[in-house]
Formats: sequence, structure tokens, C-alpha cells
Amino acid sequence: MANSYTTLWTNELCRELKRSGEEGLRPTILFGGPFASQPSFRRAGVRPGDTVYPVRAHRTRLHVLGSMEVSRVLTHEEAGAELHDDYAKLMYWRRLKTGFVTEVLLGPPGSPLSFDTVVPGDLLGRLTYTSRRGERTLKYVEDGRLLRANSLYGIYRLAPGSAAELRQLVADRFQGPEV
Repeated sequence: MANSYTTLWTNELCRELKRSGEEGLRPTILFGGPFASQPSFRRAGVRPGDTVYPVRAHRTRLHVLGSMEVSRVLTHEEAGAELHDDYAKLMYWRRLKTGFVTEVLLGPPGSPLSFDTVVPGDLLGRLTYTSRRGERTLKYVEDGRLLRANSLYGIYRLAPGSAAELRQLVADRFQGPEV
């Protein structure tokens, strides 16, 4: 069964992506590493078939930026060797490569990046993550506002119900008016 994960992108990275005109583009690559600034997808257990949701904590709100289904998890060295024909793709998404990179996630084009999709306060309060130790909700949520992003740093597996709600939130962004 496929899992879903969130990964926190910094406000600095999001500002750079907006400035560079990346909003609306569909990511095909995500980078991971051994440090908090670039956490490890492999250590989090991300595998082909899983979905990754980049999120941003900004002004007491949590924004879901999009999603990408993972088709391959490679080391940085493997990606360089195997993607030599697709080097332009690696270079294009280099802004996502912050810090020391040891792994590369590849996938088909994900959902378009959007920086204005706010996770509603009621969903924020019940957003649940799961691990071997059990389930947990986000800390520092009060009255539908995210006071601190501490419990989002890293890559965390969503509980199935929360994954379905984020998936629907991302999908709803792109549905046109009903005819």
C-alpha cells in the first residue's frame, strides 16, 4: 500500500521559487539528504508509489504546495549517471536542491506548485501523522492557527485519512467551475 508524506519547505525557498516563476510548474524531482535543512526521504521510508506533499508554514498557516508521486528513489550519484540524457531536468529544478544532497526522488509531473493553498484550520487541528510509535497530531496548533512549525521539520508519513484530505485539497485547486 502506498503512503503519503509531507516535507517542509522553507519560506526562503518558497520566495525564491515564486520570484523565479516556478508557481504553476509541475515538479518531477525532489532532493533529500542527511541534514535537517535537506532531510532524508529514504530514512523516512519513502518508496516508489508513495506521494510527497511539500508544505510551507507561513504566518500561522500551513500551505500545501502541491504533490508528487514517487517513481524512483536514487542516490545522487545514480541520478547523475542515469539521467545524463535528462540533465536539463536536473538543472531546472536545482533551486529545490538546498544543502548537501545524497538522494533524488523522481516522478511523473506532480500537481502544479501553488503557494496560496491554505490548509483549513479544522483540518490543521486534526492532521495526523503515523509512525512505528503510533499516531500524533501537529503540536502548537491553536484556534486553527499554526503557532510554531517545529513538528513539521523533516519528512513525516501521513495517516491515511489525513493523506486523503490533503489529496482532495490539492485536487480541488484545479477543478474548474461545475457545468
